[in-house]
Formats: sequence, C-alpha cells, structure tokens
Amino acid sequence: MTTTQHHQGRIRYHRLVFHITAVFVAGLFLAPLVWVILASFRSPEESSRPPLPPWPTQGFSLSSYERLEQFGQSMLHCAGNSLFVAVGTTMLTIVIALLAGYGFSRYRFPFKNLVFLLILSTMMVPFQSILAPLFLLLSKMGLQNTLTGLVFIYTTLQLPFSVFMMRNAFDSVPKAIEEAARMDGIKGIRMLVQVMGPLVMPAVVTVGLFAFLNAWNEFLAALVLLTDQSKFTLPVMMTAVRSGRYGSVDWGAVQAGVTLMMIPCMILFLILQRSYIRGLTAGAVK
Repeated sequence: MTTTQHHQGRIRYHRLVFHITAVFVAGLFLAPLVWVILASFRSPEESSRPPLPPWPTQGFSLSSYERLEQFGQSMLHCAGNSLFVAVGTTMLTIVIALLAGYGFSRYRFPFKNLVFLLILSTMMVPFQSILAPLFLLLSKMGLQNTLTGLVFIYTTLQLPFSVFMMRNAFDSVPKAIEEAARMDGIKGIRMLVQVMGPLVMPAVVTVGLFAFLNAWNEFLAALVLLTDQSKFTLPVMMTAVRSGRYGSVDWGAVQAGVTLMMIPCMILFLILQRSYIRGLTAGAVK
C-alpha cells in the first residue's frame, strides 16, 4: 500500500467516525422531541397515565389536541397572545438595537464607552430581582395586565445583548463603504437602510431570532404581570394544563401543547439558520 493510499484510508476512517458521532449526537438531541410528539398522539385511555412508553399502543389519536383546545381559553387564543407578544418584541428590539448599534459604532459622543458598558452590565442583573419594580412601573403607566406592557418588558430584557451584537456587526463593516456611499450623496437614515442594513442583515436576523424565541417561551414575567386569563400566553396556559383538575394531570394535553409550542421555533430556526450562524460568527464572536 502506497503512502497516498494509506493517507486516503485514514481520511475515510476519520470521516466515518465523524459521521457516526454526528448521527449519535443528533439522535440524542432529537430523541426528546420525538418522544414528546409521539406521546401527544396517544389515545384518551393512555393519556391518563404518564407517557411511558411514549409511542401509542392503541393507535394514533388527535383527542389530546381536542382536549387542549377546550381547556379554559382555547389554545388558538393563547397562541395569538404569544404571537402578538413575540412579534412585537422582535420588531421593537430590532429597530432599537439597529439604531443604537449604529450609533455606538459610527458616532462619537461623551462617555460613549461608559454608556455602552452600563448597558452591558445590566445583563448581570437577575431578572427576578427587578420584577417587583417593573410591576410597579407598569402599574403607574397603566400597562399592567396588558400584552403591550409585556412587549416593553421583554424588549428591555433583550436590548443589552442585541445592542452588543449590532455594534459588533457594524464594526465589522469597513468604513470605506460608508465613505463611498457619502460621495454618492447618501446620508442619514438612507445610509443605514440602503447601505449598512443589507451588510449587517445576518446580525439583524440573529437578534430577531433570539428576541422571538425568548419572548415566545418566557414564563415568569407573563405569570406575574398578567392576571386576566384571556391574556395568558402559551407558557402560562401550559402551566394550568400541567396542574390538571382535581390533582390529575392530562399527560396527552401537556405533550400536545408542548408540541404546538415547538413548531414555530423549529420552523423559524430551520428557515433562518444560515443567517443565524453567520450573524453569530460575524457579530458576537468578533
């Protein structure tokens, strides 16, 4: 066997080990998802017991999803509340982070580094420690027990990381591009939208995806700030489903709710994963 053949054999061996390891790791991550999805299709008799084993033994059934729709406020209504909060948080976070990141990257003003450091330092403050002041603040503003107030809270929590991401993304764009655009007569907001915006789009997608997923899945703030059942988001509703009636847990409805909550997150990530990865490597890792 020649040296070249031996080298090619080692490459094939390493590729085989890599693919086997990758399949095994992927299986570990996918197993809980498959377990939840299968458990949501169990029959009513099987749903009254803990989902072990998860696969239906009496045939697939949609009864768990039907019971979930009839539980308190309908699943569709709570999904609409969660969608409003998640989309509102995403849009508001992107707009503020885009403007703030561009300002910190391209403009000079007094105490710029100190202000940026103070913004980042808020990431170290536990959210639970400021929940009571936020509750009182929203009450004074008349936004307590409203989805709009929840949007403002989630946006505030997302901004430190988002501003950090956008500033690094703008820093990675050569200033020569901006100078060339100015020579063509492009200034102000047109510079941000037409020239700089497309160049930092992966970071914008990353910021938006983080904001949407965190707002979609957040539970504690929604539980504390919302008291009207008609305004509950999906995580709060799932807590009520998990508590059950008279101490009994409808495991089928729980798994059906978890499955429905996963769908938007999985779809968004699969669609935007290319831009998401580029945004992380070009922004936060810089």
